Amino acid sequence: MSFVSEFKEFAVKGNAVDMAVGIILGVAFTQVVNSLVNDILMPPIGMLIGGVDFQNLAVILREASTSAAGEPLPAVAIRYGAFLNALIEFLIVALSVFLVVKFMNRLIHARERSATPGVT
Repeated sequence: MSFVSEFKEFAVKGNAVDMAVGIILGVAFTQVVNSLVNDILMPPIGMLIGGVDFQNLAVILREASTSAAGEPLPAVAIRYGAFLNALIEFLIVALSVFLVVKFMNRLIHARERSATPGVT
C-alpha cells in the first residue's frame, strides 16, 4: 500500500474526522471560557477586592530600567493575577468536561440497560 493511499484511508476514517471536529470545538470552547473568566467573572471579583484588575496583579522583583548601553530592560515580575485567571479557566474547562463525560456515561448506561432485556 502506498503512502498516499494509506494517508487517504487514515484521513477519511471516522476517528480522524471526529478528532478534527473535537479540536475545532475545543478551540471555540476555550475562547468562550476565556471570555467568561476575563470579561464576566474577574471584573466583579476585582471590584470586590478593591477595584483590582487581576491581569495586572504581580509581585515586582525588579523594576523596568535602562542598561548602561541605553537599552530598555523590562521589569521582572511574578504575575500571579494571570496565573489565577488561567487556574479559574482550567477549573471551568475541567468541570465542563467532567459534566459532559458524566452525562455521556449516563446515556450509555441507560441505552445498555434498555437494550438488555430483564436487566434494570
